[in-house]
Amino acid sequence: MTSSSLTFYAGRRAIERIRSGGLSPDDVQVVAGAAGGPKWLVLGSMDRAVFTTWFKDRQKPLFLVGSSSGAWRFAMVTQADPVAAVDRFEKAYIYQFYRENPSPAEIHQEAVRILNDIMPETGPGQILSHPFLRLNMMAVRCKGLVTSDIKLVQMAGMIGAIGLNMIHRRGLRFLFDRVLFHDPRDMPPFGTMEGFTTHRVPLCRANLRPAMMASGAIPIIMPGVTGIPGAPDGTYRDGGVIDYHMDLPYSRSDGIVLMFHYTDRIISGWLDKSLPWRRPSARNMADMLMVGPSRSFLSDLPYGKIPDRNDFALFSGRDAERVAYWKQAAHAGRRLADEFMEAVLSGRIKQMVQPMPQ
Repeated sequence: MTSSSLTFYAGRRAIERIRSGGLSPDDVQVVAGAAGGPKWLVLGSMDRAVFTTWFKDRQKPLFLVGSSSGAWRFAMVTQADPVAAVDRFEKAYIYQFYRENPSPAEIHQEAVRILNDIMPETGPGQILSHPFLRLNMMAVRCKGLVTSDIKLVQMAGMIGAIGLNMIHRRGLRFLFDRVLFHDPRDMPPFGTMEGFTTHRVPLCRANLRPAMMASGAIPIIMPGVTGIPGAPDGTYRDGGVIDYHMDLPYSRSDGIVLMFHYTDRIISGWLDKSLPWRRPSARNMADMLMVGPSRSFLSDLPYGKIPDRNDFALFSGRDAERVAYWKQAAHAGRRLADEFMEAVLSGRIKQMVQPMPQ
């Protein structure tokens, strides 16, 4: 049995659990959110539905973890009015405008504008006092040449990062530390992570905004973030460099790791996108349920794809067309939300879930 718009893929333990008992809100312990820029737009309706309806009676902590746009999504649903917050994020994100070949300073300025639009003064307090949601955001702390915001110097560092990553993913530890910004009330079940030096920084009202900026500060494209209260000194950038699709040690979890994704592949780090042989840890994926758009859904979208960062170049000088396309894609995401809710409430998910792609 299949969904016309959704695919359901699960790891070894997750598929056994779902096939035998379906999926209830209390089965989920972690919700993961991938980086990916505008790709998140097709997931906005899913966030609205799941966090306001499906999880509304939740009592025990639910850990959210993401980097870049995934982290920003979760900073919306943890606010007091998540629907209004996601609405603000969607509108502010769609209505981005840049000159041709914008500078990092211009892109940073637009990111600040979006953050100011979506995060009210009371937002950090709402997030850090949410009754059951616990926000976690990933970033990296730079070392060596990638610390510099001088473009040629940073590019040289990133070329080195590409080479190190080709040899082994852990080679990135010479240029980046992993940083987990976490809700101080509860350490998440993936808090002990190996392979990289990891800094665990409790979130507070003073550092939540700069932590969000750091999590989405794309190397080369945007300047790094410095002076984050409570964090070690240094330059912080996009967490997707190491943790692009949240290949984290969830094995300590005692529940499902739910991921609303925009594709059917888990890519460990940003630099692994062109390395088809680089696969996520099977152990990390054992409890994951990955829910994403089907090929049928994608083929129905304008241009046969979900929005992505290349659209800024594709629609250069034609912003009205890009805005219209992104709005259509965001609206189409309602189908994903409706079909997910139907699948879990009816129990049909037991027949629809498939093994995680290899």
